[in-house]
Amino acid sequence: MDILFAMGRASGPEIQERLPDQPSYSGVRTILRVLERKGHIRHIEEGMRYVYMPVMTREKATKSAIERLVATFFEGSMKAAAAAFVDPSTANLSKEDLRDLERMIRKARKEKA
Repeated sequence: MDILFAMGRASGPEIQERLPDQPSYSGVRTILRVLERKGHIRHIEEGMRYVYMPVMTREKATKSAIERLVATFFEGSMKAAAAAFVDPSTANLSKEDLRDLERMIRKARKEKA
């Protein structure tokens, strides 16, 4: 998805050459079929090749991925997910990062009030 977001549109071989560790072309095609079946991408035919493009924005895809992550690993608890991300034993947050997070929490509180 990152490659398609960056390029806007790409063929299977173009995607394959930009992936780390160069997976097989059949592996790339399988992933593209799954992404298309899930409605994340679509393709058009240009001559003898398929050209793929994202169906949703990066922001919507990010939101969807976070929702799946929270549902899968944190039993749907955003609080548990956030706690895992700020846990000093697993997260390497700078003081600036922590200040930014505090600002975001304050803003969220104001918007909820």
